Formats: sequence, C-alpha cells, structure tokens
Amino acid sequence: MSMADLNAAQQAKLQLMQEMEIEMMSDLYSRMTQACHKKCIPPKYGDAELGKGESVCIDRCVAKYLEVHERIGKKLTAMSAQDEDLKKKMGV
Repeated sequence: MSMADLNAAQQAKLQLMQEMEIEMMSDLYSRMTQACHKKCIPPKYGDAELGKGESVCIDRCVAKYLEVHERIGKKLTAMSAQDEDLKKKMGV
C-alpha cells in the first residue's frame, strides 16, 4: 500500500509511529553507548585508539545489549498479543 492510498488520519498515525521508533532506537543507542563505554573503557585514556581488550569488551557488550533488547521486544510483543486475544474473548 502506498502513502497515496492512506487517508490523512492513517498517514498521521504512521508518521507518529515512525517518529516514535526513531526516538526509541536513538534512546537504545544512547543507553548502549553509555553502558558499554562505562563498562569497557577506563576513565583515563592511555592511547588514542582502543586496545584489543577494550575492543573485544565493546563488541561483547553491544552484542549482549542488542540480544537482550531483542528478547525483551519479542516477549513484550507476545504479551501484547495475548492481552489482545484475552480482550477479544472477553468482548472488550
């Protein structure tokens, strides 16, 4: 379905959803950056470049952060679907 096929209300809703997703991903990136930086990089820099240990730590931290984010997203989606099914069964 193209944007031309959507009415104004649907377009506004889609625009809002897109903006919210961008905001959530920006927040995820910011939190992940802060958490992994705090965990993996010492407060006093010795070199301009990351060391091997720091790089490995950052890689693992980012991978874990994204994996947990994905798991939580799947769980929340499943819970939301169950909630919708329950509402339909109850006639709400």
